[in-house]
Amino acid sequence: MQLTVIIVNYNVKHYVEQCLRAVVRAAERAEVEWEAYVVDNASQDGSKEHFEKTFPQADFPMIHCIYNARNVGFSRANNQAVKQAKGDYVLFLNPDTVVAESVFLDLFGFLKKQERVGAVGVKMLNDCGVFAQESRRAMPTPWVSFCKMSGLTALFPKSKTFGKYYVGYLDKEQPCEVEILSGAFMLASCAALAECGSFDEDFFMYGEDIDLSYRFIKHGYKNFYLPTPILHYKGESTHKSSYRYAHVFYEAMLIFFRKHYGHLSWFFTFPIKCAIVFKALLTILQQQVRSIQPSAEDKLSFAYVGSRENYSVAQELAGKWQISLTYMGAAFPEAALVEGGVRFTHILIDTSVVSYEAAFRGFEKSDHRQSMAFFYPREAKIVTGTAIYQ
Repeated sequence: MQLTVIIVNYNVKHYVEQCLRAVVRAAERAEVEWEAYVVDNASQDGSKEHFEKTFPQADFPMIHCIYNARNVGFSRANNQAVKQAKGDYVLFLNPDTVVAESVFLDLFGFLKKQERVGAVGVKMLNDCGVFAQESRRAMPTPWVSFCKMSGLTALFPKSKTFGKYYVGYLDKEQPCEVEILSGAFMLASCAALAECGSFDEDFFMYGEDIDLSYRFIKHGYKNFYLPTPILHYKGESTHKSSYRYAHVFYEAMLIFFRKHYGHLSWFFTFPIKCAIVFKALLTILQQQVRSIQPSAEDKLSFAYVGSRENYSVAQELAGKWQISLTYMGAAFPEAALVEGGVRFTHILIDTSVVSYEAAFRGFEKSDHRQSMAFFYPREAKIVTGTAIYQ
């Protein structure tokens, strides 16, 4: 078997469903033999019943579910599935991602030309089509971490001296060897996992991808970045506005630093640890300020791209949720992004007509002021980065 896909779910059943539907398309396009494991961390949103109904074993024998009695964290949940994986490669995939139809064709075509591969990552886009810098990164050494924490990386993003954290000096449209990949999409070699181990379970959530990438390199494997686009909502499954997020994220940074750089002198380590703690406190303070500020949400205005037949279904759904809907044709048009001075908040893509890949390519060329929304006519459901409408 070529591929095992692992998705960890925690109360985001609709995003897992969307993620799996995209994986099915990509696997069919590439004609790969594959399986998937959905590891549920004690969700309370009816995920078990939803998956059993949406992906019945009779129709989807390649999709397996593991249901935990408690939330064991991201690392441990992934490791549960790794122990059962039969694929030559394991794809660690976040539930809030949508892959392009060509992703496995591109990945396995690239892998044929490489030796001793640890893992491969891809070009991640947010729901406005903006490139996510964390798609590829450098090792967070004390100097690189200092530049990131101090703001030097943001000031000089393309500098090889100050901007190394996000390797902004590399062309994002070209394949390249990198050090750190994102756990949101990490295709790892099972041979490398067997030699280096899987995720370190000391990391409950966040940091485990940096640690694993580093261990691959330490064992002589190579990590690569490919410019194949996928969508990553970035945070729908983790709610980054919460206090718990700030605590868990920066605690993970401290764990990584203690594990890999604890041998360095106090002179080097103390400033970095102070910066991490300061950044965590600053994040919590910013969240508190935002929580007391009034928020003004724009009225939802969707430009529909798809078939006329399905448009009537979308209209009914939009009316139910008081969403303004405008028909823009059956092909993804750049004109949908701005029309007659009226700016839409979302481009609603009929997934039965327009490919995910076409949507990603279109949004990459846009001015990034609209967000992607996907319409599933058979289920009469709209999925955006922040809400489900059905």
